Amino acid sequence: MAKRRGGGAGASPVRHSAVLSGLVALVVALSAVIYVMVAADDGTPRTTADNRPHHGSSAAPASTGTWVGAWSTAPVGGEPGTEAGGMAGRSVRNIVHASTGGTSARVTLSNLYGQSPLTITHASLAVSAGDGTAAADGETMRRLTFGGVTSVVIPPGGQVLSDAVRVTVPHDSDVLVTTYSPTPSGPVTYHPHARQVSYVAEGDRTEDATGTPYTEQTPYWRYLTALDVLSNEATGTVVVFGDSITDGITSTVGANHRWPDVLAGRLRSAVESGDDLPRYGIVNEGISGNQVLADGLGRPAENQSGLGRFGRDVLSRTNVKVVVIDLGVNDILRNPKLADPNRITDGLRALVRQAHARGLKVVGATLMPFKGHRGYTPAREAVRRQVNAEIRSGRVYDTVVDFDRVLKDPYDPRRLRPDYDSGDHLHPSDLGFARMGEVFDLGALKGAGQAEL
Repeated sequence: MAKRRGGGAGASPVRHSAVLSGLVALVVALSAVIYVMVAADDGTPRTTADNRPHHGSSAAPASTGTWVGAWSTAPVGGEPGTEAGGMAGRSVRNIVHASTGGTSARVTLSNLYGQSPLTITHASLAVSAGDGTAAADGETMRRLTFGGVTSVVIPPGGQVLSDAVRVTVPHDSDVLVTTYSPTPSGPVTYHPHARQVSYVAEGDRTEDATGTPYTEQTPYWRYLTALDVLSNEATGTVVVFGDSITDGITSTVGANHRWPDVLAGRLRSAVESGDDLPRYGIVNEGISGNQVLADGLGRPAENQSGLGRFGRDVLSRTNVKVVVIDLGVNDILRNPKLADPNRITDGLRALVRQAHARGLKVVGATLMPFKGHRGYTPAREAVRRQVNAEIRSGRVYDTVVDFDRVLKDPYDPRRLRPDYDSGDHLHPSDLGFARMGEVFDLGALKGAGQAEL
């Protein structure tokens, strides 16, 4: 069979040599491609090329650094009202906030909750012209590609990582990621409680830098689940994994006052001041209403349990070093029966084991009080205290941040302190979120996870 492919038994030596040379060249080329594709996700220093929409596809000067997470969010479900048409014929401009800077960027788009293929024919990335605006800094506008082409089809339940584009993303800056889909795609995969205004325009306005066509505002993030940067500022990623308190559901819209935002700013300032601390980007994987143990409805489950989504939302993030877990209060409040504290802590330990299997350190938070909330009962308060006692014992996490101790009312420890209470007696105010970020021991981010507890 090999002789037939080479031209048959009577083929000349010249033809054999030509074929052999061609095969060698093909193997070399494929090896290079495989190397680049594997290297794309391992977080090690590498080079990347530019992809400027106004200058063709010529490569830009090489850049080195480490791929880290600058921002991410968890896909929560299918957006109501988009079951038939999706966002067909409209440009979706997501605004996200980069916790660390870099010289190149790439994004992840998700069709997890779509029921039909999602066709993206045009996508772009740019640094915002100012906080909260749909306008871009025109010099930073980049057309995104996927495997070298501008269009991509994401199957139902799937996701795609874009090619890297050469662009300077400053830390603490807003980044605009815009997608255009010309055809209906079914339910839009979204994150509903963004606490950030994003925008929509009619037609393909993907590379419009003015922002003028973006007349519709939205409180959602759509399709976009991650922004990675090739960074010289950071060497790894911290994933904060939690519920609405991590999601920042009561924080001021557009102000980046969620407690992980405060933590990111503190860490960066400390590193810049010369403190001996790891240089990490911090990303937020909180979902409002999330539980350790119970899934939401649907297939795939909307608001999937912490146990179910840990691999997707933590272990698959770029270059993760540490995970911070603040989860469990919804297992108490949303359980129609009285929750079993042992099941909750066993679920948390299962998360820790998954993290340790990947060499990750795990910082865990105590559960804050909620007296005054409509779900409060003395029996549920007793469960919360039992969970916290086990967390404080050191038998759940590698190290503990005691948010309960710091944010409780000293005159009634079953409640949040009034100035830290948003008013619903469960979620903190901006001042409360700031306090959470401030009391977090930055030294807890040092070191790797233990093999066993």
